[in-house]
Formats: sequence, structure tokens, C-alpha cells
Amino acid sequence: MPPPAGLLPWPSPTAPAPRLTTTDPIASPSSRSPSPSPSPCPVVISATSAQTCRRAEAGHIPAPATRHSNLFFCAICRCSGCTHEFDLEKPPVLEEVSDFFKGHGIEDFTFSRGRLSEWRCRAKLAVRGTSESPLIGLYQEGTHIVQDIPECRAHHPSINAAIKLLKQGISELNVQPFDEDAGTGELRYVQMTVTTYNTSIPVAQRYDQARVQVSLVWNSRDERSKNSEKLNLLQEFLWTNGGPRSNLHVIHSIWANFQTSTSNIIFGHKWRHIGGEADLWEHFGGVDISLDPYSFGQANTLSFNSLLHKLIKYVPRGSTVVDLYSGAGVIGLALAASRKCRSVKCVEINKMSKLSFEKSASRLPTNLGCTITWHNTDASVEPIHWLEGSSVAIVDPPRKGLHPSVINALQRVGLSERKAYKAKSSLTKIKDEKRPWILRAREPAVHVDSTIMEESSETWPETLIYISCGWESFKKDCKSLISHEAWYLENAHAFNFFPGTDSIEVLAIFRRESGTTQKKKKLKMKTKTKTKKKKSK
Repeated sequence: MPPPAGLLPWPSPTAPAPRLTTTDPIASPSSRSPSPSPSPCPVVISATSAQTCRRAEAGHIPAPATRHSNLFFCAICRCSGCTHEFDLEKPPVLEEVSDFFKGHGIEDFTFSRGRLSEWRCRAKLAVRGTSESPLIGLYQEGTHIVQDIPECRAHHPSINAAIKLLKQGISELNVQPFDEDAGTGELRYVQMTVTTYNTSIPVAQRYDQARVQVSLVWNSRDERSKNSEKLNLLQEFLWTNGGPRSNLHVIHSIWANFQTSTSNIIFGHKWRHIGGEADLWEHFGGVDISLDPYSFGQANTLSFNSLLHKLIKYVPRGSTVVDLYSGAGVIGLALAASRKCRSVKCVEINKMSKLSFEKSASRLPTNLGCTITWHNTDASVEPIHWLEGSSVAIVDPPRKGLHPSVINALQRVGLSERKAYKAKSSLTKIKDEKRPWILRAREPAVHVDSTIMEESSETWPETLIYISCGWESFKKDCKSLISHEAWYLENAHAFNFFPGTDSIEVLAIFRRESGTTQKKKKLKMKTKTKTKKKKSK
């Protein structure tokens, strides 16, 4: 796709393009720099918010070097998105990650570097400045001064084109950007979400020809407020100049969110669909997934899909799965369709994800033979209940890691096979729950299959799949799980979800210790020892 008018050119076609999902076994990355402290997960636009690339000095971005390790996004940066501009395929923390897993016996640890530019498909950006000269970007680190990033090299090109179009609309319609100090203005933030779902064109062309769902965060209580006329005019401008009948079809749909809070929280509770298609779809793990603007969505969809395909291979066919921190149920639904699971339970605290889950589940094949439920509750409340009856547990917690109650429940499950616990396992002593609010939370908010499956209280997870976006919290949780020999770490993979930052996504596979497992491990260690002795002779 050619660059939109007025934007800087994409990387030269003669330069080697970043490989999409290159997986490299990690050997001895001794040349990498030490790891600084990781940044927390973004909740608001701040110094630790969405990872974006650096801006070019004086409007110039140097041509890409011949090696990806030297492909830098720009020369000078004052936004908070990136922490480094060289060696984008090797986050500084990678050496520590590799050494950690090597120290725990993982010899085939792999790292997928993914795409190094134009990877970001979801961006939350602040809108400041004036109507004549609007600024759309991130806060400069440690401040609330917005750094304009019109040619961000991390953004999907369609996002940059949509930002350019939005700026034109702001100026032409005299829309006032938000003023934090005075609490005045009309447009506070914008969220840009890319969809590559388009069955009318070949798969190879879908990423380049992606469309953008634009969510305008409007500084009013609802659509009946005095300044709602400008919101309608801005919607019409975007749809006329970026919709399907325009010269540059870049807009998929337009939503409005209404927010008047003085806090740093981006979104309010009221959402309205005001233009284009109501539903945004993506294809993850072999299934169609609906993503509403108010539900969680991955920024790097290509790397996430790579992780999901890797994860699916570790789930045995016919499993009973519980997916804690499930969001809109992307992982659970993909497993239900691809691994012929007998049951899938998705547990998520955000009630706004329910609608997306229902829409996605409606597109599953009707003959799956799998009972699929979605529960709107906190996974940290009585987590042992959710683990019961499942052979595979999947956890995808926020950056702070697993809640202590979830760690405790997993340890109890892991120790239930040990001799000291076999006779009278505490797991079998779960009292009948009588608290009405707990019982209501256990009822499925969505039940896809009408078949009622009786879960065996004697079935507990044999496999634990941990997806982590916070390296420091993962290390702590991992040590807690394996410290009492309740679980052992079988395999691990890492993914470069945010090139240009020190963030890394980890997929770790744990198996529950058992008598058979321990014998196999001892036999394996003896074999290794004998082999070493033979070599030394």
C-alpha cells in the first residue's frame, strides 16, 4: 500500500523486510545490555503507556540499515513509547530471560522477534494543542506534555493515515482539543484499532489494506450535550473523507465515548456507535473474534497470533480447559475449535467483554461437541472452584502477575498428588458454598452449548500454561510454583510484542509433578550424568 499523501515513505523495498515470526533458539547472548526495570502495563496515557516509535529529526527518517538489528525508527525522541532504537529484535531483557530458563533446565527456549516496524494495530493517543495545530500522540516521559507522533514507525500505516485525516477534521471544523488545566475542550483522546479482516481480498494483502476503527473520547456526558453537534460533524467528515466512497478508504467504523472525569482514566462508561460497521472482526487461532472498542485487545496482533498457535500445540485433544483472566475469550474459543475440547470455561472480571464473547461464539461450528461457558467474576475469589474439573489451566494475568490466592490454589493442586496429601487431600474438603453472591458469580453469563457436563471433582489440572506480560512478576510466580515441587517447568518461549522497548511476552508451560514424572526426571538426570562421565573419559 503506498504511503498516504504527506506522510514519510515506508522502508525501502530493497532493504530486507523484518521476518514475521522468526523463531531463534537462544544460545549465549552475552553481548546484550543489562535489563532495566520493566514498565508497568499501560492503563492511561503516560510515560509507560503504549509503545510507539521515535520521531524523526527535522522530518527525516534515515533509510533502514542492511541488518534488522540496526533498523532504527528515528533519530530523536521525546515521547515515552520507546526505550531504545537499535537492536529492535533483541530487547535488553532478553539475555536475562534466556539465562533464567536455561538455569531451570529449558534447553530449547526460543524467541520470536516478529515484525519490527508497522506492527502496532491498537493505539490510545492523547489529543491536545489547538484546533489550528492539534497534537495527537503520547505524553513526554514524566510529564503531561503531549508529543505529536504523526509518522510513528511502529504504528500500522493505516493508523498514521487516520491520524492525519483526524487532524484535518479538527482544524476544518474548529474542534477544540482538551485542555487538562482548565478542563475545557471537546476531544480528549482517540483510540485507533486496526482490523485486517477482509474476506474479499487475498490473505497476503489483508494486512497492508487494513481499516481503522476510530473511537473519539468526547468531553461531555452524552450525545445530548451542547457540543454534540461538532461530534456529529467530525464523524461525517471522517466517514466522507475516509469511508468506502472516498479516495482513501481507511476508516472501518467510528465510535464515541463520553468522559468528563478529571482523572487520568481515558474512557468513560458510555459508548455509542456513530458510523460505519458496528462490529470489528479479526481472525485469531483459526476462529473469528469480535473486538468491541471497550474490550481488551492486543496491540501487536501478528505476534499474538504467533503465540496463540504455539500455545494450542501444548493442549492435548479432548482436554477440559479453564481460562482465567480470559478477556473476550480469544484463547478459550480458539482451543474449543482446534483441540476438540470437552469443555472450556472462561473467567473474566470485565463485564464489558461479554458481548464480544457472545458474538465470537456465535461463529463457531455447531458440531464442536464442546461445552463453552463465560463467567463474569474475579478469578482470585475461590480460584480452586474454577480449577476443579479441568485438565488444563491457562492464566494470562495483568503485569502485576497472579493473585496470591491463585498461586496458593495452584500449589494445592500440584501437591495433591504427593503421598503426604494423597490420603486426605485438602482439595476434597471444599465445603458446599452458600454465599449467594459467590453462587451467582459461578453461574455462566454465557453458555454456548446446551449440554450440561458433569465435572469430576477428581480431575485437576495436569498442565498449566502461563502467559506473562510482566517479566519481574513472572519470575516471582514461577519460583513460587516450582519451589515446593508442585509443578515443574517443561518449556518456555518468548515473543517480541513491543519492539523498541524492554518488554517481553512469555509463554511458559508447567506440568504437575507426580510419582511417574519424578521417576522419569531422575532417570533422565542419571542418563545425562552417565553421558557426561563417558565424554570425560
